[in-house]
Amino acid sequence: MSKAKRTSIEVQGTSIAMLSHDRQDFLCLTDIAKLKNPDHSDDVIRNWLRSRSTVEFLGVWERLNNPAFNPVEFDGIKSQTGLNSFVLTPKQWIEQTGAIGLRSSAGRYGGTYAHKDIAFEFASWVSVEFKLYLIKETLIPPSITTAQASLAYASEADLLNVALFGQTAKQWRDAHPEAEGNLRDHAPLEQLVVLTNLESLNSVLIRQGLLAPERLLKLNEIAITQMRTLLADTNLKRLQ
Repeated sequence: MSKAKRTSIEVQGTSIAMLSHDRQDFLCLTDIAKLKNPDHSDDVIRNWLRSRSTVEFLGVWERLNNPAFNPVEFDGIKSQTGLNSFVLTPKQWIEQTGAIGLRSSAGRYGGTYAHKDIAFEFASWVSVEFKLYLIKETLIPPSITTAQASLAYASEADLLNVALFGQTAKQWRDAHPEAEGNLRDHAPLEQLVVLTNLESLNSVLIRQGLLAPERLLKLNEIAITQMRTLLADTNLKRLQ
């Protein structure tokens, strides 16, 4: 099993730790919770978990993404929501249901992490405005490593997918088996604008004789720069 890669993103001046593992991103709920209560972030997460709507959302996500999810334990937890005595911690949720959408650990880099689908839901509960900025920031492409660039890709389309989305069409499909359409069908306007630009630039780089690894690194750098520019562009926001 590959080791999770730890990075961070900055949203409205707040640093949010992120773990990337098997092409899945997990955002630190502990960091997000500090927006609401800097001294007692764990209490913020527990209060969110007490909500019936939260438990139902987590249950739906697990059913869609986790074949080993325990529906019997889930039903038992859901039946207790709304009771004054009901308390649920991330660790209890994970251990009782076999959930994979939340991760909880202690130590220097510990905390509660959630798959980005779940993290966005939590961020919305903390601050709708912060959630929107968080979504925008996660659209910034990951930097391609030299090792990734050296891989052989099946098509130019996949090379562009990796430059912009950090994954091939097949990798996205494997990670989202229930989703309709393809990777590009689910891309927001900003990514589609950058993708069109990358297609033109790639044609130019091919004519210049650049090999695929070098083109991928260059296109990835351009994608990162253009995404940051577009996400701050008020004219594009008006088009949306």
